[in-house]
Amino acid sequence: MALIKLSASERRRASAFLTCFCLAALAWIFTTLSGSFKFDAKAVMSFKNSPRKRAFHSLQSDTLDLIVQGTGWQMLFQRMSGLNKPVEVDLQALEKQDYIVLNSQLKQINEKREAEQQIVSINPDTLYFDFSDREVKKVPVHLIASLQYQRQFAQSGDVVIKPAFVTISGPDNVISRIKSWNTDTLAQDSISETIRTNLILQSVKEANLNVYPRTVQVRVPVEEFTEKTVEVPVKLLNNHNFYNVKLFPEKVNVTFTTSLRRYPEVDDDFFEASADLSLWQQRGYTSLPIKLTRQPEYCKIVKIEPQSVDFIIHK
Repeated sequence: MALIKLSASERRRASAFLTCFCLAALAWIFTTLSGSFKFDAKAVMSFKNSPRKRAFHSLQSDTLDLIVQGTGWQMLFQRMSGLNKPVEVDLQALEKQDYIVLNSQLKQINEKREAEQQIVSINPDTLYFDFSDREVKKVPVHLIASLQYQRQFAQSGDVVIKPAFVTISGPDNVISRIKSWNTDTLAQDSISETIRTNLILQSVKEANLNVYPRTVQVRVPVEEFTEKTVEVPVKLLNNHNFYNVKLFPEKVNVTFTTSLRRYPEVDDDFFEASADLSLWQQRGYTSLPIKLTRQPEYCKIVKIEPQSVDFIIHK
């Protein structure tokens, strides 16, 4: 197939024609998109001025269908992103009625929008709500955590949450089921120092439920731990007949981990070891297992030696 060969002057004219055509097309597109159009859009509702004495539940979706007056550029970008500015709905009228007419709020809604992108109409035009009496309750905050510590480091005290309680308000049947409120998950690894952070509380799933505040301060004390061993006397339990009982040995070695800060102060007085004589009387045990009935918080027991004691009874 023969190729069309153009001379230098013909190529220049063709190039000039294509350039002019492209510029004209771009100018037409720019002019067209700069004009005003009505186009469909979607937006999520947000509420203000919620009724103080009435818990409400919307009976329709929280997404509105809008007809917007705007430029072609705005229509194009809205189509590409699928996003639109939330529509803020004033619920003050719910103090006296069970519905909100949205188109009656168009003026105040459009006052917060760009002058070139005004809402012409909203569907649905009317929002209906279900109501019940509003209850207020305080519940404790519960920390959700996934923590991994470096070797020899561990939590060394109680977690401190400020505030420790949050205020929730909503319908009776919802509020009565809530015993605590969870935080978002605190996830960290290779921890070797005390954690101090702010955490957001888990979001509210019910539209008619409010939680305050929305964030809390969390402190998780972390220290380096080491092993220590103390001798603890064994206490005999359930010697109801007051036998003269001799234990062998009378003391056991308790090995545990404790923080370096508390290492000097933790001694045998912090522990209590016991052996239950009723195991011999009722089950015929020939040696009694050792059980720790008291130990310090955040001390992890490594081992008890021996784990059981022999005994001689003099009747």
